Amino acid sequence: MVKSKNILPHSLAPRGLSRVEAAAYVGVSPSLFDILVYDGRMPPPKRINSRTVWDRIRLDQAFELIPDGETVQDNPWDD
Repeated sequence: MVKSKNILPHSLAPRGLSRVEAAAYVGVSPSLFDILVYDGRMPPPKRINSRTVWDRIRLDQAFELIPDGETVQDNPWDD
C-alpha cells in the first residue's frame, strides 16, 4: 500500500474537505454532521466530478450561525 503524500504545507488548510474531514473540522462525528447537513445547519456539499467536498469557508459561515451554549431556553415550569 502506497501512502499518499500531503502536498500542501501544514500552514495551508485545504479548501475542499471530505465528509469525515468536514465533520472533524467542526468538531462533531460524521453521523452528527450528516444530521446537521440534512437539517440545514451545515451547508450541502459541492460535487467535483465524482468527488463530494465541503467548502471550508462555508462551513465556517454556518458554524458562526449556530447559537452558543449560553443561550437560555424558556422553561415553562418557571412561570
